[in-house]
Amino acid sequence: MSIDVHSRVLALGGVLQALKVVRQIAETGHADAALELCALDSVFRLDAPNTDAVYGGAARVRTGVTLLRDYLANDNSDPALPKLGMAVLQIERRFVADREMSERVRREISAIADKAERQGSAHPDTIAQLGKLYADTISQLRPKVIVQGNPHYLQQADIVAEIRALLLAAVRSAVLWRQMGGTPWDFAFGRRAMMRAIEVELS
Repeated sequence: MSIDVHSRVLALGGVLQALKVVRQIAETGHADAALELCALDSVFRLDAPNTDAVYGGAARVRTGVTLLRDYLANDNSDPALPKLGMAVLQIERRFVADREMSERVRREISAIADKAERQGSAHPDTIAQLGKLYADTISQLRPKVIVQGNPHYLQQADIVAEIRALLLAAVRSAVLWRQMGGTPWDFAFGRRAMMRAIEVELS
C-alpha cells in the first residue's frame, strides 16, 4: 500500500471524525469524549513526524476512516456530514492561500500549546481559546462553513466555541491531506486506491 494513500486516508478520516463530533454537539449538546480529544490533540501536533503521529496512532482515527469508507461506498448515515466535509476542504484552500492568516493561526496555536499540555486539549479554557482563534481567522473566510443543528444548543456560547474548535481541527486535517498530496481528483479517480487503503487500515 502506498504510504501517501495511507496518509491521505488518515487525514480525510481526521476531517470526518472531527466533523462527526461537530454534528453530535450541534444536535445533542454532547460529544464522544475520545473522538473529541483525538481531534483537539491533533491541532497541537503541527510538527509530528508522520500522519499517524498527528492523531496519536492510526487506531484513534478509526471512526473517521470508517466514515470515509461509508462515504466512498455511498452509504452515508448522516447526509449532512459529507457536505460539511466538502465545505471544510473548500475553505482550507482559501486558508492556505492567505499566508498571513495561516501564519497567525500557527503562531497562536503554538502560544496556546503550553497551557493545553498542562490542562489538556479538551479543557474548557483550551477549547475557548481555539474557538476564538477560529472565529477571528478562518471563520472570516468565504464561503463560511455552516453548521446546522438544534437551535437550543447552537445559541449557547460554550457550545459554539466547542464547535469552532473542532472546525479548526477539521481544517488542520484538511491541510494535512493536501500536504500528503491530496486533491479533489482523489474523489473522482482515486476511490479504488483509497478503498484498498481503508480495507487494510480497518482489517
